[in-house]
Amino acid sequence: MDFLGFQINESLVILINILLKIFIVLIPLILSVAYLTLAERRVIGLIQLRKGPNVVGLMGLLQPIADGLKVLLKETIIPNGSSKFVFIIAPMLTFILSMVAWAVIPFSESFVIANINVGILYLFAISSLGVYGVIMAGWASNSKYAFLGALRSAAQMVSYEVSMGFVIVTVLLCVGSLNLGKIIEAQREMWFVIPLFPMFVIFFISTLAETNRTPFDLPEGEAELVAGYMVEYSSMSFALFFLGEYANMILMSAMTSVLFLGGWLPLFDIAPFNYLPGPIWLILKICFCLFIFLWVRATTPRYRYDQLMRLGWKVFLPFSLAWLVLTAGFLLFTDNLPNLNF
Repeated sequence: MDFLGFQINESLVILINILLKIFIVLIPLILSVAYLTLAERRVIGLIQLRKGPNVVGLMGLLQPIADGLKVLLKETIIPNGSSKFVFIIAPMLTFILSMVAWAVIPFSESFVIANINVGILYLFAISSLGVYGVIMAGWASNSKYAFLGALRSAAQMVSYEVSMGFVIVTVLLCVGSLNLGKIIEAQREMWFVIPLFPMFVIFFISTLAETNRTPFDLPEGEAELVAGYMVEYSSMSFALFFLGEYANMILMSAMTSVLFLGGWLPLFDIAPFNYLPGPIWLILKICFCLFIFLWVRATTPRYRYDQLMRLGWKVFLPFSLAWLVLTAGFLLFTDNLPNLNF
């Protein structure tokens, strides 16, 4: 390829194209993670009939930057007797995994970093790997509180991943493909939230448990475990865990939007709805899911550990399995089973 008189290798052009896509996705994502912390404090403040942060900058818009600078200037304290390498790697792993997962999220028909055939499997695998960062942090801290928090978190994430897996298989049965773009295209007539509404509810509650959010924030139960697996962390290593948690919230909202709310598709395929570009629709749906995350946090008390496990294993697992069998039976009976093309 010839560009301004220079010969450019085609593989180099592809590489530059991929890098540009990564920057276009990651920079707004990191900014939105920062401002999600502000949105959370404002929403919870308004629900509790107070203002929330509104002093730093216009309407408190510079608050996340002030918080970030404060955390950045603190000293990183590594506890005695801890496994130093694992202790430092754990928050990095959590944060990197929450960023890497965005590679397969389609923002429009043409814009996706990696349009792979097993996109949903990739997302499920990456979200499952998140538990390693938590276990590493709890074990390397050399603290009883941190280790207990990590054990709780691992058990909780594994428990709810099972029912999440069944929900994903149900969606897969309706589409016949693991490609996220095809899953969105299959919702042109009707979003899956309507026929699969119980699965949508189970999936969303499972994402709350997966991201350790209220009412399932047992791993960081302040009353008994101080701050859970993050108890020994300070400065930027603590901030990476914090940012990883919020990035995971945005990722889970994106997954919910893609699987059930039609991804980039408009609410109705008529004017003026279809004037808005696809990526804007996806962002609006992600914001809606995030608002529910914050709303739940402001209004629900924390579950007891046995209640959490009972809900995962005795309610969600049998129900999602039954709904999966019911969906498969209905599709087979009505001769609507898609040709599975992986």
